[in-house]
Amino acid sequence: MTDLSDRIDAAFAGGEPDPEAVDAAIELLDRGEARLAEPPAGGDGPWSVHAWLQRAILLYFRQARMEAYEVGPFAYHDKIPIKRDHGGARVVPPATVRRGAFVEDGAVLMPSYVNIGARVGSGTMIDTWATVGSGAQVGRDVHVAGGVGIGGVLEPPGARPVIVEDGCFIGSRCVVTEGIHLEREVVLGAGVVLTASTQVIDVTGPEPVRIEGRIPARSVVIPGVRERAFAAGTYGVPCALVIGTRSEQTDRKTSLNDALRELGVQV
Repeated sequence: MTDLSDRIDAAFAGGEPDPEAVDAAIELLDRGEARLAEPPAGGDGPWSVHAWLQRAILLYFRQARMEAYEVGPFAYHDKIPIKRDHGGARVVPPATVRRGAFVEDGAVLMPSYVNIGARVGSGTMIDTWATVGSGAQVGRDVHVAGGVGIGGVLEPPGARPVIVEDGCFIGSRCVVTEGIHLEREVVLGAGVVLTASTQVIDVTGPEPVRIEGRIPARSVVIPGVRERAFAAGTYGVPCALVIGTRSEQTDRKTSLNDALRELGVQV
């Protein structure tokens, strides 16, 4: 893919438009033969982000033209077409997967939305009215509950997308944005909001410990409130609290309620 990435980078830097290269890159994403971000080969270390694929998506937005088209009873007017071939994934109407996203065989999409550049692994459930934003990487055997918002990240090219590793459970109405990384088998209680500016505090020890940019593997997280002083007084500001870890006895397929009950949280 080196030649293709060089062509994309040259076009993005202001060279001659190269629609063939852009379309080829989008096709690689669409078929799952390339991915916007991927884990290290050995399993340890940071994920690699392929900025040239982010650039390809941004160029695709520029070169694509608005078109009217129909999918079943639904009519659309957009630049990016909707995927029609979902292979072995279950896609429940009116779930929508945009061209350039990849959903592995065995995934289940309830009425939901998966944007360009995103990847959804086998055995994962994207529940009703959940969204998987541009470039987000959702692993295998993940449950993304109803109304969850997983944000998209395309700019600046090279910025880490949202990463949700295998076996995570994201509770109803959670929001995960701005390149937050959920390591394997994390559990987020309903309503947790994680952004680049959200304070994540591990409260399992004698002193609070700040965590930035990621949630450690097998952590259980619930919404919290911390006090912050403003000119007009002291007010509660939302945060996220790591209250423990999933026990080895807890199966990966456990319900959110079971995982929280283990730690004495009322649900």
